[in-house]
Amino acid sequence: MKTRGRGTRGLTRDEVLDATLALAEERGLGAVSMRAVADQLGVTPMALYRYVGDKQGLLDGLVERIVSEIPQDDPALPWQERLRVFGTAIREVARRHPDVFLLLFQRPTVTPEARRPRNSVQHILRDAGVPEDKIAPLQRLLDTVGMGLAASEASGRFTGDQDDVNAVFDMAEEIFITAIERYAG
Repeated sequence: MKTRGRGTRGLTRDEVLDATLALAEERGLGAVSMRAVADQLGVTPMALYRYVGDKQGLLDGLVERIVSEIPQDDPALPWQERLRVFGTAIREVARRHPDVFLLLFQRPTVTPEARRPRNSVQHILRDAGVPEDKIAPLQRLLDTVGMGLAASEASGRFTGDQDDVNAVFDMAEEIFITAIERYAG
């Protein structure tokens, strides 16, 4: 591949993260390295350090990239609907990126964009009336169970037809809404 030379001429962080995601989805997470991403972009590995720092930055960027697909929270909606929208978005992201999605269980959310969904869920819980001391643990529980179900679905772990799978998600939604209402009131 032709390199761009010593400078980064037009290279952006988004371009670096797009190339990293493409590489991870094509060849697996194990193939992600500064050199491999640089080869994809036609630059030297040193050109990437400005945008991601190191390999850990590439992986943090992958987390950021996939969670950026979750839509912004709409506070004008009732909290129950906001929670449903969030859950549906998580399922869709897991289906689009089943292998890379697993990074959400392995990496902390360190960038502001990667923390946005967590912060949104916490805002939803506050708007539902959940006491402040219960928000973080309840948000972690919602995230872990919701993402676990989404990852299981995306990986084909669930057996049965789509109606059976949807019934599991409907049950989880009902349980969570009931729990949130209990803590809120």
